[in-house]
Amino acid sequence: MVSLASADAISKHLTLTYAIVQILWIRYVLYAMFGTTIAYLERGRAGFSSRNLLLQLGRALLLVFANIVIIFSFSQLPLADVHAVIAVAPLAVTAASVWFLGETVDRGRWVAIFVGFTGVVIIVRPGIGVFDPVALAPLAGAALYTTYQILTKLVTANDGAGATQFFTGVVGLACFSLAVPFVWVDPQPGDWFWLGASAVLGMAAHVLIVMGLNLAPASTVQPFNYVMLVAAAVLGYLVFDDIPDAPTFIGAIIVVAAGLYVITVERRAAAKEADELNR
Repeated sequence: MVSLASADAISKHLTLTYAIVQILWIRYVLYAMFGTTIAYLERGRAGFSSRNLLLQLGRALLLVFANIVIIFSFSQLPLADVHAVIAVAPLAVTAASVWFLGETVDRGRWVAIFVGFTGVVIIVRPGIGVFDPVALAPLAGAALYTTYQILTKLVTANDGAGATQFFTGVVGLACFSLAVPFVWVDPQPGDWFWLGASAVLGMAAHVLIVMGLNLAPASTVQPFNYVMLVAAAVLGYLVFDDIPDAPTFIGAIIVVAAGLYVITVERRAAAKEADELNR
């Protein structure tokens, strides 16, 4: 999570000179190579096919738009503010799973979801003073990322992880390759390092997240997502001299507390279900 926050901080710095499309194109070059390799090692040529092609394509496109919106948010807002809003994504996934995955959510979790979104309202502060519509950008990014996660759950039920990584990388690279010639700026020699570092750190973060989910239940891994919020706040202060204001700090605490409550309840429910199956 620290590596992903670092990639975000570097991307924020790079947006001062380079277009978002160019930054993401370089990242997706690595992602496509990684996804192609994993898919082939997992299933050979069959790893490049899918039983849910439309869902795979839709999921990959959602991540493309989510990345664009989120990096745009970084270019306009403090890192901690953006991550505080994006932290609501696990709560949104829980809520959306009722309609899209047929899962059951009890009253306590619905209350936590409502409280979490209240925290987001405190951070965004619509209607107070001069409201900046740019503040809605990270909320849009969180919505796109939530839908992406829901589709990920749907496609991985039939397709392997390799195929999913393949479509994510290749579709994203294809999209950005169409646009990058129109915005390309030859990087300065020193900037190649930062462009590469952003791509490698972002890639490493996603690989580590996948490894973590393979080694432990999602309810165990998800709390570490909030480490990214702390890392973003620290990096924002050290690199950009950004200090979260009181409403952002309070809203972030509310969002994190609500998210941890939902994760704890889901972990206990999963453990109870496992015990019943073992009897």
